[in-house]
Amino acid sequence: MNQTIRSSRAMMIRGLLTIRRLPSAFFPSLAMPVFTMIAFAGTYFAITKIPGFPTDRSVNWFLPLGISFGSAFSGIGMGFSTIRDIETGFYDRLRMSPTSRLSLITGPLFTAWIRSLMLCAFVIPFGIALGARFTGGLLGILALVAASLGISTISLGWGLGLAYRFRDMRGAAVMQLTMFIVLYLSTAQMPLPLLQGWLHAVARVNPVTNILRLAREGLVNTTSPDYLSWNNTWGGLLAIVIMATLTLIFAGRGLRTLDK
Repeated sequence: MNQTIRSSRAMMIRGLLTIRRLPSAFFPSLAMPVFTMIAFAGTYFAITKIPGFPTDRSVNWFLPLGISFGSAFSGIGMGFSTIRDIETGFYDRLRMSPTSRLSLITGPLFTAWIRSLMLCAFVIPFGIALGARFTGGLLGILALVAASLGISTISLGWGLGLAYRFRDMRGAAVMQLTMFIVLYLSTAQMPLPLLQGWLHAVARVNPVTNILRLAREGLVNTTSPDYLSWNNTWGGLLAIVIMATLTLIFAGRGLRTLDK
């Protein structure tokens, strides 16, 4: 166990050093959430006038969406790095090292978590400067951070699983495409009661809808007495646990395929 922890820490440090060595691979994940938040909040500022919309500030609705996108790319970004290591042959050296294979997953996971925390520390103050209001106070911020860490965990497992199976940059395109589809086919842009047709049907069963509800519960439903309650929390936490478990299993099984 101690050896696994040390190896995971070494993998985490290596992943963080990549930020300094290849800043072009990290800073877009900081810029994209800000761009998403500004673009959507500015373009759709009048969305708050729709009867039943749960907040009077568009930035309140789109700030969690921007952070969700950034967190997703914090996770799949580690998938990109893994593909580069596989293509250069460095990953073979890691697999032959006398340590637990678990560290090859937990190390990048810790890196993805730290990148998500850095993302939140950058984007949340930016959102507040643009007028975002956390009516849920500190608990609302913690809910958003929890959702961010959850999404980064899910995307990390998915990204690594695809990296182990494709073993080249074809997997990178699949990672990005699937994350965009899953996020947009949820309540990314509109609350569930205001969606219609097949979009409503898909968003209703999409577990990301519950995760976004968790991320937004400290920012929306300001006129409701239960804007920050267990009813708005448990679904998101459950979705994170189930999806993270499935994607990490997917990654673990993919790692074993490298030996075949």
